[in-house]
Amino acid sequence: MENRPKEILKTIFGYDSFRPLQEEVIHHILAGKDTLVIMPTGGGKSICYQIPALLFQGLTIVVSPLISLMKDQIEQLTALGISAVTLNSSLTTDQLSANISLIRQKKARLVYMAPETLLKENTLSMLAEEKVDCLTIDEAHCISEWGHDFRPEYRQLVSFRSRLPNMVCIALTATATPRVREDIKQSLNFDLSSEFIGSFNRENLNIRVVPKNTPIDQTLRFIEKFKGQSGIIYCFSRKQVDDLSNILAAKGYSVKPYHAGLPDAQRMKNQELFIRDDIQIMVATIAFGMGINKPNVRFVVHYDLPKNIESYYQEIGRAGRDGLPSYCLLLFSYGDIYKIKYLLQDSDGQKMRVAVNHLNAMVRYAETDICRRKVLLNYFGEEYKSENCGMCDNCLDDQKAMQDITVAAQKFLSCVKRTGEIFGIQHIIDVLRGSEAKKIFRFGHQGLSTYGIGKEHTARQWQNFAHQFLHKELMTQDMEFGGIRLTEKGWDVLKGRLTVTGRILTESPAATFVKKAADFEDIEYDQELFDLLRKRRKELATEANVPPYVIFSDKTLTEMATLFPQTKESLLAISGVGTVKLRKYGRDFLFLMQEYCRLNRIEDKALSMDRTASFSGRPVQKKRHQAIGELYNAGRTVQDIMAIFSIKQITVIDHLFTYFQEGNPIRTGSVINESTLSSQQKKNVLEAFAGIGYEFLAPVYSSLNCAVNYEELKILRLYYLYQKQINVEMN
Repeated sequence: MENRPKEILKTIFGYDSFRPLQEEVIHHILAGKDTLVIMPTGGGKSICYQIPALLFQGLTIVVSPLISLMKDQIEQLTALGISAVTLNSSLTTDQLSANISLIRQKKARLVYMAPETLLKENTLSMLAEEKVDCLTIDEAHCISEWGHDFRPEYRQLVSFRSRLPNMVCIALTATATPRVREDIKQSLNFDLSSEFIGSFNRENLNIRVVPKNTPIDQTLRFIEKFKGQSGIIYCFSRKQVDDLSNILAAKGYSVKPYHAGLPDAQRMKNQELFIRDDIQIMVATIAFGMGINKPNVRFVVHYDLPKNIESYYQEIGRAGRDGLPSYCLLLFSYGDIYKIKYLLQDSDGQKMRVAVNHLNAMVRYAETDICRRKVLLNYFGEEYKSENCGMCDNCLDDQKAMQDITVAAQKFLSCVKRTGEIFGIQHIIDVLRGSEAKKIFRFGHQGLSTYGIGKEHTARQWQNFAHQFLHKELMTQDMEFGGIRLTEKGWDVLKGRLTVTGRILTESPAATFVKKAADFEDIEYDQELFDLLRKRRKELATEANVPPYVIFSDKTLTEMATLFPQTKESLLAISGVGTVKLRKYGRDFLFLMQEYCRLNRIEDKALSMDRTASFSGRPVQKKRHQAIGELYNAGRTVQDIMAIFSIKQITVIDHLFTYFQEGNPIRTGSVINESTLSSQQKKNVLEAFAGIGYEFLAPVYSSLNCAVNYEELKILRLYYLYQKQINVEMN
């Protein structure tokens, strides 16, 4: 039994090794111990209960909230040769009878159903005659009243547990805060030790939040780089979904809408078209996606602000489930906050308080100027220790170096005060930029001393400043009407008692993101072969009436187009190819690859490759900071590296710092020469690092009376670390 899970993983699922925690969870379940599993979306939760289901003698019941999720799981399991059925309201009488018959004949290993179906008396009576070894509760956060998607019927599942005390129970979710996790365990009577928490960090997701100003143009610029690839755009309302999908269709995009206002048949048809790669883009409300396991979604756009971080995390988690680089864009505006709060007004007191707290956390995330992964993971109780993730806007953008923006803050806050602290952000911006709008003249604001004093910045830059001032608590905003008021801290800035550091927006955020996405390390595979494999996959999927990813994922095809397997043994070495799929589809794909490789004189590399390194779908090359670190240590100057990679000085310094933080040595080289500070200033900075520490720059910046900018601090920090390294080596 000890090695059986690994055998099943390879022969049936086609994977050489388990992902983090999977093996521990599986053995815990096989030992009959109740288990709570918290894993990120796309982290491999399903295998945690599917492999035990194949080893148990009796049934595994899987409780799932959506029919689409059940359908997706059944299709994938059937393709693997695993007998699984569902009991739900979408089945005809004949289909339902056939599935019940398979259960009674002991031919079904897994049974998927909604909690309402499980708790029906006729279902309970039928199951009373069967041996049930495992109850799996998917989307378990629905159990908790503190969760973002509480469902009372989930709370009743504990009554089913009491009927079968010897049955092991596993609860799984991708979105649960520490409080929600405790609530789930208490509700299901789990032992406190039966908890497995994987990292919430999805390293392949490039995440970005930008101020929403021209959302249609921003969206079009963003998706332009993903033509022919799958993506989801989430909107707040049904009307917005319809309008945006029509605009995109008129622009020539392959797109369909999805929301609860569409007829059921149309909604399901659109979903099927998307899953089967017959359309590329789905514009949808949050009603879409919970039951979708489409692994090749390359981008997710939030056209409007999500109501909570749980929903946001779940929705961006639908991108890149195959582990390949994927991109997530959130368009953020304060107007969206008012819309959400307006809809919450009819909620009861307790429900509204929980919802408002969730919304406030979402806004804090959107406004933050530190690493977004740090904020996101911290929300779920996980500490992210790296200072720079290299995969979010706050860590990637060259233009986001901190600068002194005290003058801009004083202009803005002065204008807020002189207009009476009752107007919103846009009106203040109009006054600062000298707008001739009728509203300005109606209130006589063209006569204020602040009228027209902010023309040096664009409206978008002022909007970005305003977001920073709110986040730094220099002012507050009335959530009902949008009016701005100064805080005590804001008064200190206005009176010159406090300086403000921040970032000045220098180019279109959406354009920057698209540029970054396009420049991301391209995947090294044979594009022509990949296209041929994808075409054949689509043909086989259409014949079998299943989504293409049920045959093979994009990641599996990418690996084929990289390693060129030309024998059955070589094909089995490819991740995602097991014996069942080899038997079903191996002949088709091998014939295609053999012919292609013969014509192009390409050798089989699958068995000669070092399989100890996991295939990431990225080129076999070093990460940017590693390449920069090695070039620098080899004698290249900072200026040389700037020219090689076409990046700014501060970006080189950031990469060198990341390189050092990973435990690599650095040389002093020319880095100290990059500093323009005087000898005394350099000495002051180095002493500040020695006394305060180098992990966070803000305390050092403050201790130096804000006289040294952050770029200089980063240069001197690197030099300081080098000196520290030398001292350690000498001792």
